Amino acid sequence: MPHSYRSLPLLGAVALAVGLAGTAAQAQTFHWSSQGDVQTMDPDARNESLTNSINGQVYETLTGRDKKLGIVPMLATEWQQLGPLQWRFKLRPDVKFHDGTPFTADDVVFSAQRASAQSSDIKAYAIAMGEPKKIDDLTVDFNLKAVDPIFLEHANTIFIMSKAWSEKNGVAKPQDFNAGEQSYAATHANGTGPWILVSRQPDVKTTYKRNPNWWGKFEGNVQEVVYSPIKNNATRTAALVSGEIDLMLDPPPADTPRLKETQGIKVIEGLENRIIFIGLDQGRDELLYSSVKGKNPFKDQRVRQALYQAVDEDLIKNKLMRGQAQPTGATTPSPLGTYNDPELEKRRPYDVAAAKKLLEAAGYPNGFEFTLDCPNDRYVNDEEICKTLASMWAKLDLKVRVNAMPRSIYFAKLGNLDTSAYMLGWGGSITDAETILTPIYRTRGANGIGQFNYGQVADPELDKLCADSSHEADPKKREGLVKAAIKRQEEMVHTIPLHRQFIPWAVRSNVEVVHRADNWLEWAWIKVGK
Repeated sequence: MPHSYRSLPLLGAVALAVGLAGTAAQAQTFHWSSQGDVQTMDPDARNESLTNSINGQVYETLTGRDKKLGIVPMLATEWQQLGPLQWRFKLRPDVKFHDGTPFTADDVVFSAQRASAQSSDIKAYAIAMGEPKKIDDLTVDFNLKAVDPIFLEHANTIFIMSKAWSEKNGVAKPQDFNAGEQSYAATHANGTGPWILVSRQPDVKTTYKRNPNWWGKFEGNVQEVVYSPIKNNATRTAALVSGEIDLMLDPPPADTPRLKETQGIKVIEGLENRIIFIGLDQGRDELLYSSVKGKNPFKDQRVRQALYQAVDEDLIKNKLMRGQAQPTGATTPSPLGTYNDPELEKRRPYDVAAAKKLLEAAGYPNGFEFTLDCPNDRYVNDEEICKTLASMWAKLDLKVRVNAMPRSIYFAKLGNLDTSAYMLGWGGSITDAETILTPIYRTRGANGIGQFNYGQVADPELDKLCADSSHEADPKKREGLVKAAIKRQEEMVHTIPLHRQFIPWAVRSNVEVVHRADNWLEWAWIKVGK
């Protein structure tokens, strides 16, 4: 197939690496790729965007998203708030799971309870919805313990599983991913959605086919979907150019300008609802993987601020990300989470001299050594960003070892709190700050609170602001609480915000897709032409 791309590996090697036969568009088969694989087929076991978006083609939620991320009916056709602490959902009739069993209120109650289990990675969202109660086969009430200002957003995070199928196959509880547990639900699936899981080969290929009994309407013409992770950037790019794949979810920023000029390729650009930031262990009395013994330098706000002010985010944006990043001083996925407040979005100034003075005042004039954990197949230029940060911090005489690894190992490591400093990206379809306040800002505790606070930050003032904002019904009062929480987070430098990343999709020119800000590829909308 003719193309104008240069400096690519031999395309014959791509076919061997990807294991695909023929061109991607034959028989409306859609082949796509990104740098990492789905972590599990269990929809409650791992709260990670790629995993959620692929599992979301098989499993459905009560509320759905339209092309602009608006809330729309899905497995619930309508809903109403009966009171401040009670919601009622009317369920879609005549829906069946892929194994033919009918969808009823029993499955909703079961799924909400399953998602609230200790091993669930989405328990904070499920528990916020309160206690589910079956009214009849097609009616479910949720009785809350406290007001949930984004209740319908949370309803969009709970995938509905078959109670009968889960109990039959011994997966009534979510897979404990962090403990390395394997389960039937980790490799098999049974939802109500538009796509049926056909085969699963981890880190190689996962295949789906259309669900002929789906209740919804397919806007696209795709009959089969094949997802093949390709870690190497050049190989993944070459696979797109050659026609081996139809879409690359994460084209390398260095390749994006050339892809725009490549015959047969188009690039669809957009800002993702995702903040990339660095977390630091503030819980341990002695820092792991460090030259400092008997104490933890990251407990000192001056040290954290020194690291922050030694980060030249403009250089990261312009040189490394090729402009595909939006620097920010706020650890929120979207500027909507800060109510577009420019003061909250403002970064601390890049100032190496000031950073050195802060380190000296904290008692580290000669720096120290520590390890920065980082994924190498999750975010745009993730390992490269970590290496760049290490070189910037070297100006403070800090010796930083970058420990990069695949996401499947990385997130289990963080989940076990086996880290001193780490990169994390947070985002998705919810633009409200609540999506990050409860799971990341707050002290680790029961019911999923602080579940992703891998730095073990414990700040009582911040906790109260976040908790109060999570249950405040008055919009203006809540705005004040949210802003105060974000300001406190920034003042204490509990995390080091970097940027919100752009997610351009590179696709074959004969393919039509809908690019959403949550980086979610909806397969039922895809059209593949000749």
